[in-house]
Amino acid sequence: MKPLVKLCGMRHADNIRAAEALGLDMMGFIFWPKSSRYVAAPPAYLPKTVRRVGVFVDAGADEVLAHVRDYGLDAVQLHGHEQPPYLAALRAATPATTLIKAFSIASADDLAPAAAYEGYADLFLFDSRAALPGGNGTQFDWGVLSAYHGHTPYLLSGGIGPDDAPRLTAWLGSGGAAARLCAGIDLNSRFETAPAMKDVALLRRFLAQLRQR
Repeated sequence: MKPLVKLCGMRHADNIRAAEALGLDMMGFIFWPKSSRYVAAPPAYLPKTVRRVGVFVDAGADEVLAHVRDYGLDAVQLHGHEQPPYLAALRAATPATTLIKAFSIASADDLAPAAAYEGYADLFLFDSRAALPGGNGTQFDWGVLSAYHGHTPYLLSGGIGPDDAPRLTAWLGSGGAAARLCAGIDLNSRFETAPAMKDVALLRRFLAQLRQR
């Protein structure tokens, strides 16, 4: 089974169109004003053949629901301190929307909070712990994921770059319990020429290597 590929931090219409043509599964749009990839208004083009993911950090439920409607979001990624009742309220308000809860990981202990979100999120996202929530270009030690004993599949994030396809292929094929629960990967800053501008040639080469597995 091929891993899902989510490309996050998109904003420019031509870049969105070119990246969509690579056969991605998900494309992320960041609605956190402090991000250098912040999307303040709908781009002139939004993807039609990949799932649209809105990324939020401690946003009010009304704001999230307005973006789901205005951008035609298929999924909502929560990258702040949102609690399970908040996810339950979103689920009730927009039941067809996939909910992704992100966790910042530096050690095995950082996986423990995910247990409280079992049954509330459709996917987890494990990202590197850093000063800002996401898009930092740094990796964490994937080995700590052996301590993940949950049931919710997850996306692997955090500084995955153009040269990581062979290592990802080996890790995903390792047969470990944690690797089997990995639904896919999340790409962002390591494929950029500038914030929110992705190098499509780098992405194409990376995906060709990854899809050989």
